[in-house]
Amino acid sequence: MNGQPISDETWAGIRADFTLPGLQQVRRRLSELMEDPEPVMRQLVRVFINDGTFCPGFQFLPGGQLHPTVTALFRRALELDIPHNYFSLWMITPNRDLAGTRPVDHLEADPAPLLCALESYRWR
Repeated sequence: MNGQPISDETWAGIRADFTLPGLQQVRRRLSELMEDPEPVMRQLVRVFINDGTFCPGFQFLPGGQLHPTVTALFRRALELDIPHNYFSLWMITPNRDLAGTRPVDHLEADPAPLLCALESYRWR
């Protein structure tokens, strides 16, 4: 990963595998689930595609809440200055530090290996 533009095919893959709702759609859904969605809105992984802002579905639990492992990984990614779009790409890309599997496939396991793999991610 070297800061190259992320292909439309990648976004289409995320949309097909996990959903990729627009930011306003997510805001409406969260408003149905909770009185004040703003704290959750501030934690969202967002991707910026053309002129739109979208939220990869891999960050949501079935009830609409944020997945705590994704939230923790994303918080660390921001500390490492990894942009939103490249964090999302990292989540779906097979990773040698994870025996060739994707980070998104390990969300229910111990997050420590994911955090280690994220530390070694070089998106630039």
